[in-house]
Amino acid sequence: MMRSTLTILMSVTAILLTACGTSSPSRDGAKVSREVRSFGSSSDPTIRYLVLGDSTAAGVGGTYEEGIAVATSRHLAQSRRVIMTNLSVSGARANDVLHKQLPRLGGFVPDVVLLDVGANDVIKLTSAGSLERDLRSIIEHLISINCEVKTVVTGAAAMSTPPRIPRLLRGIAGWRTEVLNKVFRKEVERYDLTFAPIAEKTGPLFAQDKTLFSDDEFHPSDRGYQTWIDVINPALDHALASQPSHCGM
Repeated sequence: MMRSTLTILMSVTAILLTACGTSSPSRDGAKVSREVRSFGSSSDPTIRYLVLGDSTAAGVGGTYEEGIAVATSRHLAQSRRVIMTNLSVSGARANDVLHKQLPRLGGFVPDVVLLDVGANDVIKLTSAGSLERDLRSIIEHLISINCEVKTVVTGAAAMSTPPRIPRLLRGIAGWRTEVLNKVFRKEVERYDLTFAPIAEKTGPLFAQDKTLFSDDEFHPSDRGYQTWIDVINPALDHALASQPSHCGM
């Protein structure tokens, strides 16, 4: 009975949270399906940078030029030339990254990857087992095309904090965030990748300061994205400096 009640409650939660919207257009109208850009001096050593993920990696809610993909590319380009490809799509789950984004890589072979996905897995009730399988497939695909690739994974943001989520559902959203982020951390540790803990590091900030959200009360604003970038940039630096090779796995 308890399991049945929980299933019903979770299903209602999924419907309501999905209704909260995860695909509102950004203020500058940016919608990423595939973007390739170059940053830095052409005389510097070049790295190929791949961004995969959902609406937050596509910059929804803020100004795309101040968002995750561009800001982290500029950071990486401080000492090197960066060729960035962003395949992120609003509403994506890990399974969408696997089956819809990776097939669009074409001949692009990344040296560094940012996987910014998880929020939609939280609110659309992806099971922990399904997420684990999808993450392993994503990671192993990336390693198969470049065994020296360095990968940073954000996991889900703190989904209990957006004002647009009904107050009565925030506890469930927070619990779901914790459950799935344990899966993200487990797979990061399994493959010696790098975790950028945006939920842990920025969740309390979003809970206290609603101006970190955009006008849609769901996605981060430019200031909100900056709090994530402050966590992701050090993770990228750490990955480049110390993430081990996966050749010979």
